Amino acid sequence: MPQDDPHHHDPRQLAPATQRNREPILAVLREVLPAQGQVLEVASGSGEHAVHFAAAFPGLVFQPSDPDPAALASIDAWTRDSGLSNLRPAIRLDATTPRWLVTEADAILCINMIHISPWAATEGLIRHAAELLPTGGPLYLYGPYRQSDVPLVPSNAVFDDSLRRRNPKWGLRELEAVAELARDGGFGEPEVTAMPANNLSVVFRKR
Repeated sequence: MPQDDPHHHDPRQLAPATQRNREPILAVLREVLPAQGQVLEVASGSGEHAVHFAAAFPGLVFQPSDPDPAALASIDAWTRDSGLSNLRPAIRLDATTPRWLVTEADAILCINMIHISPWAATEGLIRHAAELLPTGGPLYLYGPYRQSDVPLVPSNAVFDDSLRRRNPKWGLRELEAVAELARDGGFGEPEVTAMPANNLSVVFRKR
């Protein structure tokens, strides 16, 4: 069906936050990602991040994923639109499941998932990342966190409250709890970078 058909449904989703955070995230990823290999993105959402990063790192192959069928359609539509050859078709992946369809990854990205999912998703992410990543391979996390030694800013407190009202299993996680889970899973200490809008970039490297 032609794109200009008024009845044509464009599956591409737009995430306004992506426009604001993709360049700050990219600046961190330039210091974190390997020069070549495969990057698995967990919870790719609209797919806009995957397209932006694949364009910036032509030496890497990006594998986007998401558990939501609408997100998968959006990712694949953005991928087709980009024309990038280093961006694979999206795969359905739920972080909580015992088996993933991915067998290898040199780096793993997970942006804005941990606070909008049950704790079991974080447990699954770290468990699978430990199985997939090589020694020194990075697990990159982005989003808002609670930190025991840092007062929660009002905007994050309001956001946390709204998340918990939507789903009691959601909410901002304690960075220390995530770091402890990663440590127990075979990762080193977190490399934390403060980001705009009171978010953090958190990198764990496989020991």
